[in-house]
Amino acid sequence: MRNTNYVKIGTMKNQRTMKQFSPPEEGLADVLVPTAFATMAVLNKIGAENDLSLTLIRVLGILWDRRPRMTELADYLGLEKQTMSGLIARAEKKGLVMRAPNAEDGRATDVFLTSEGAKLVKRLHVQTQQALVPLTEQLSASDQQQLHELLQRMLESRKS
Repeated sequence: MRNTNYVKIGTMKNQRTMKQFSPPEEGLADVLVPTAFATMAVLNKIGAENDLSLTLIRVLGILWDRRPRMTELADYLGLEKQTMSGLIARAEKKGLVMRAPNAEDGRATDVFLTSEGAKLVKRLHVQTQQALVPLTEQLSASDQQQLHELLQRMLESRKS
């Protein structure tokens, strides 16, 4: 059930005219969700063009600047260890990632990009930037910068 409120916006022939409005967070969700869907559609299309699942694209993006343990990667993505192992095995067969024992804990396994995987991530990054231009090109440079900063703050807040 939607939590709605009403605000007086004027009078007409001694009758009050009321306009329904939603709390800001509801209106924001009404914009964020379709924005996420539009972004995911772009990523799915790029994934299909490169024979990659959306989950594998996420994995490659995560591995771009870090070398996590398999368990950390699975936790971050919300995947079961077995599912993560299968996904990484498929990526290994494609030559995109490798596994190696963790230097601090020999029982743990690290995952990292191969040079081929790094090249692919760079290419995917460029493709994604180009494909997302239609979503943002009508915004001024300062609006784009402000959107960037606000979204970055949102993402940082979920880490805490």
